[in-house]
Amino acid sequence: MPVARADEEKVPLTDVPKVVLDAVRAKFPGAELSGAEKETDDDQTIYEIAVVDKGTKVDVSVTAQGQIEEIETEIAVQDLPKLVAAALDARYPGATIKKAEAIVEIEDGRETKSFEVVVVTAGKKAVEVVVSPGGKLLKAEDQDEGDEG
Repeated sequence: MPVARADEEKVPLTDVPKVVLDAVRAKFPGAELSGAEKETDDDQTIYEIAVVDKGTKVDVSVTAQGQIEEIETEIAVQDLPKLVAAALDARYPGATIKKAEAIVEIEDGRETKSFEVVVVTAGKKAVEVVVSPGGKLLKAEDQDEGDEG
C-alpha cells in the first residue's frame, strides 16, 4: 500500500513564492537552488526546496509563509556520530547503510536533530531508521519496493 504523502508535485522554482526562496537563501547563502516540490497537507502548503550547499545536497521544507520547518542534509556514512552508528550496528548486525541524512526539525524556534538512515539488513530488506544523536532508535519503517526513502 503506498504511503499517503498528501499532494506532492514538482514545481518550477519560478513558481515558488519569493518569501520561501528568500528564507532558503538567507539560511544557505551562496547555495545553488536545484529544484522544488509543493505539498499540500491539512490545508497547509509546504515547499521542499532542493539545494546544493558547498557540494552537499540539502532539502529544506518551508511553509508558504517562509517559515523553515525542516532541513535534511545528506551526510557520508562515516560522518554519522559514533553513538548513532553503534545503535544501528546493535539493532541491525551485518546491515549495510545505503543513505544517511542529518535532520533538523524547527518548531517555535527550537531545533531538534535526528538522523535518518536507510539500512539494508543482512536479509536484504531495506529499513528507514530514525535515530537520536544519543543513539536512541526513534522510528523504523520498512521501505516499499522502488521507494528511495
